[in-house]
Amino acid sequence: MSTFNKADILVPHGVDFSKWSVVACDQYTSQPEYWERVKAYVGDEPSSLNIVFPEVYLGEGTSRIDNINKTMLEYLDSGIFEELLDSMIYVERKTAEGKVRKGIVGAVDLEDYDFSKGSKSKIRATEGTVCERIPPRVKIRENASLELPHIMLLIDDEKKTVIENTSKGEKLYDFEIMENSGHLTGYLISDKEADRILTALSELEKNSDDGLLFAVGDGNHSLATAKTCWENIKNTISPEEQKNHPARFCLVEIENIHDDALEFEPIHRVVFDTEPESLVSELCGFYPETSRTDNGGQHIKYVFGSKDGDLYIKNSQSALAVGTLQNFLDNKGVSVDYIHGEDTVRKLAQKEGCIGFLLPKMHKSDLFKTVISDGALPRKTFSMGEACDKRFYFEARKIK
Repeated sequence: MSTFNKADILVPHGVDFSKWSVVACDQYTSQPEYWERVKAYVGDEPSSLNIVFPEVYLGEGTSRIDNINKTMLEYLDSGIFEELLDSMIYVERKTAEGKVRKGIVGAVDLEDYDFSKGSKSKIRATEGTVCERIPPRVKIRENASLELPHIMLLIDDEKKTVIENTSKGEKLYDFEIMENSGHLTGYLISDKEADRILTALSELEKNSDDGLLFAVGDGNHSLATAKTCWENIKNTISPEEQKNHPARFCLVEIENIHDDALEFEPIHRVVFDTEPESLVSELCGFYPETSRTDNGGQHIKYVFGSKDGDLYIKNSQSALAVGTLQNFLDNKGVSVDYIHGEDTVRKLAQKEGCIGFLLPKMHKSDLFKTVISDGALPRKTFSMGEACDKRFYFEARKIK
């Protein structure tokens, strides 16, 4: 059985696609006004907003989960979805900057994924998985009839043999995404073209270093949640039932790390309910070889109010500045949010008791070799684009 394969994919029809498709649920978590605008724009129309759980609302707990599960069943019963049996979809996502990312939607076998530290599985996490973040997400998924994942897996295909030359079949959707976030187009992939893609992936796997085929680019905790739910189910059914159980698989989009339109952006930190200057002093004390002038160490920039400052830290145990900072923040146990975009960090850092830490960009060419040599990176090391560039929900799949 292939690690990545065709799936029975649900696509909406007869609805306003621009209102159906919303951004990944883990975005804009400190900007509730974004989600309130989305809610107002969608109104009473069918929308993926009603069947995903934006993390800005996690405090609402089980009542929202119950409504999500109820709405999933209503959407299935009302005929909103068309089911494309044993299919793959070729996706072109034009970002707000006009660049076009290319991807293929299909399903991965969760038996080939292991998010534990030091994993040698075909699918690997690229960042440290925070196990405490999984149980709340399991509660959302375990009784859901559908999945609408924002998971994006990366392949290291320098010769561009898998995705870039995909032949387009029937056009399934073609629309402008809300909030000025670009354009989304999807095409059904023919059986012949799907076979070509699977053969090319097989060749890529044969030539891969250390057996790594897919590195998780986005949705690490969503994939870890799907894996956890599958392991819980797997232990209750027979080996024969396990072979084709829908929960064994997870819908994803694969992209090539060598796609010219794919950009890595740093994920910054904002700390709340703190005294900024004291926190900076504690950071300097935590790492004795810290200087406020360039000493050749790792560079971390901080902002609060009208103040900008620089720290240079030498001889940290982490190879990356993000790991150095995260180690300190974890040790302090402070309230942290992970933010895409310097402008947003600066805006939040204007608030009383807040400080933003701006981190350098990671080169995407380093990802696969770093995961192979060092294992998962520190959590929230990089982002595939800014928040508005993240994956927007469109396709779904039955998991029951």
